[in-house]
Amino acid sequence: MNISFANIHNFGNVIIEDELIQHYHFPEMLNYYSGNFITFKRMPSIDEFKETADCLKNFHLKNGQNHLLFYFPEGEYLDEELQQYLKANDYDFSYNELYKIHPNDFPSFTKNPNIVVETVKLETLDTFLQLQYNLDLEFGIEFAKGKQMIHKTNFYNENWKQVIAFYQGTPAGTLDLIVSEKTVEIDNFTLLESFRKKGIGKHMQKYVMEQYPNHTVILVAEGEGTAREMYRKQNYQFVSFQYEALIIF
Repeated sequence: MNISFANIHNFGNVIIEDELIQHYHFPEMLNYYSGNFITFKRMPSIDEFKETADCLKNFHLKNGQNHLLFYFPEGEYLDEELQQYLKANDYDFSYNELYKIHPNDFPSFTKNPNIVVETVKLETLDTFLQLQYNLDLEFGIEFAKGKQMIHKTNFYNENWKQVIAFYQGTPAGTLDLIVSEKTVEIDNFTLLESFRKKGIGKHMQKYVMEQYPNHTVILVAEGEGTAREMYRKQNYQFVSFQYEALIIF
């Protein structure tokens, strides 16, 4: 099947759309950057970018938000002029890569009995929430508190599955699954730093492949991060890329 960034879940809702942009807004958590952003439907000129940025900044300031996040058209590179403008105005810009895999293509391996991976149930929800809070603290206390509400809401979403991993009985990592008719998106894939490089992430992915053998599994990786190399070694196929620009004021 054809896969694109359009298959990736967005928390925000489109509140403004025209021939150039879609403006996503997530009032439930205003400091969640990934829910509050503008995506360009075509590559903007410098003047169009400036005007759009001014409008978004005014909107965010009225809502007490301190960031601007923009996504550019999938599969298109930023030209030199736009890159220079972003640099001169203190934007951080980078790109993400989209990957897919059929579960049958994920490598086989001997499982470690010390690693247990399972879907979060009501009995383990508090354990999941506490672990997730500890993981989200990397982005600040207010962010971690806000995400708790989202995690609780997602638990009751029939198209959302939360997965937790234990190492020798200790909670070690989590991931979210957004399930559609043909795809399963891996999101929020995180391990406590002290439990990394123990094969836990591999076991978590294998669990996903076993649970959804007839779906296409998709995920987004930072284009300049190290995880993308791991995914490629695990037989994920590169699909596309997308540039983004972020500024915090």
